[in-house]
Amino acid sequence: MKKLMLGLVLLSMTLSISPATAQVVYSNGPTNGNTDAWTVNFGYIVSDSFYVLGGGTNLTGATFAMWLLPGDTLGSAELSITSSENGGNSYFDQTVSFSQSGCVSNHYGYNVCQENTYFSGPSLSGGTYWLNLQNASVASGDPVYWDENSGGSHAEPPGASQNAVGTIPAESFTLFAECDAGKNSADCASLSTSQSTALSTVPEPGSITLLGSAGMAVFGFLGALRRKLF
Repeated sequence: MKKLMLGLVLLSMTLSISPATAQVVYSNGPTNGNTDAWTVNFGYIVSDSFYVLGGGTNLTGATFAMWLLPGDTLGSAELSITSSENGGNSYFDQTVSFSQSGCVSNHYGYNVCQENTYFSGPSLSGGTYWLNLQNASVASGDPVYWDENSGGSHAEPPGASQNAVGTIPAESFTLFAECDAGKNSADCASLSTSQSTALSTVPEPGSITLLGSAGMAVFGFLGALRRKLF
């Protein structure tokens, strides 16, 4: 029952907040919150692929699912959009601020939060791009982790990597674009059925077997995350 309730709350986090004048143009699947997460500070960079179906798509914001230690609030992170994994042509590279909402404590003692950011992004032609996150900042200086969800289901399989280890499972995020302009309306309306399904699907509980107590679960998970920090 606890796992089901966590999944339902995380689903509401994914759907609850989006720019009022924008529409989803890409979703990398719903928040998982139970399985794993990848460091996006201390010099680590996580990159995920995404695609747009038509030209003239002006990105205006994004939401991410992040794992934070209790009491932490994500202030900012460096967000970039490139033509390849953290490289190639750069279309956007800025430090963006976040508003945090819908935090839920997971089985390992972390808060899984929806992080919302709005920005004046690039106008992208149809094709595949890479979204990169790094230099995440919290006042405490603690690590910040990007939720792993393996990318949901897409017509084009998502790719993801971390600069220290190479290929990894994909992370949860959603991109928004301004849809008031005529040419953007067609692009925004082309959200695929598979992406819409991903947004409305309650995630399955994580596959890690819980240990006998909450304290032991936190201890075990910290050990699992250490491989991503060092």
